[in-house]
Amino acid sequence: LFGGQIVGQALVAAAHAVSRDEQVHSLHCYFVRTGDPKVPVLYEVERTRTGKSFSVRSVKAIQHGKPIFTCQASFQLSQGSPVQHQFTMPTVPPPEELLTQDELIQKFLQNPNVAEGYRKRLTKIQAQDVPIDIKPVNPPDIFSSEPQEPKQLFWVRARGYIGETDMKVHCCVAAYISDYAFLGTALLPHRQYRIKFMVSLDHSMWFHAPFRADHWMLYECESPWAGGCRGLVQGRLWRRDGVLAVTCAQEGVIRVEQTPNQSKL
Repeated sequence: LFGGQIVGQALVAAAHAVSRDEQVHSLHCYFVRTGDPKVPVLYEVERTRTGKSFSVRSVKAIQHGKPIFTCQASFQLSQGSPVQHQFTMPTVPPPEELLTQDELIQKFLQNPNVAEGYRKRLTKIQAQDVPIDIKPVNPPDIFSSEPQEPKQLFWVRARGYIGETDMKVHCCVAAYISDYAFLGTALLPHRQYRIKFMVSLDHSMWFHAPFRADHWMLYECESPWAGGCRGLVQGRLWRRDGVLAVTCAQEGVIRVEQTPNQSKL
């Protein structure tokens, strides 16, 4: 199962257990077992605390009678404060000037020098029905295995129309979006190795300002550390007007072949 799907659905379950006026401000999750896509997932919600300003809900995602995922989500009633600041959004080309991930793959597939094995991998990615529009700002050179700085920038949005609705709906969709290609940021300095196994261990999010998940947002991803078969990634989702909407963090297991890859050409 895709981790972002489980995070988003767990947040839906937690949101059903609070009042409409309370909005999620943070969630902290652990992936504890591999999910089975062939059976339904049961989301069990515990009302851990309901306070005057903050409420906490604990969620277990259960399959075959065992938890595959645990999550704690905290919700807050709106409160104003003069204490406000944020980082500055990176300066990047607007999404209208960039190619989508699907268009980039199609462009790569037209190159006769792409090896057959890599062509099959690109075709498989292209065939996936991903409900997200993605426009990489600086797409990596697929023909190079040279190390890159562990940073990525994407314009992202949900496909289709969600519209003006309870902000919790947009947060649930953003939870799905936030896990897509996130951990891969930690692999950019190590592109010479072939991945044997990569899976999320935990996932945290902090929601700062209202946003529309079906509008373009800039996803700024970076990996400050990797080691011990683990990698840490951090991310920021920016609205087009420069407002920081969401901050994310994740650690995952990364195991690679010790023998570097051969050239893809």
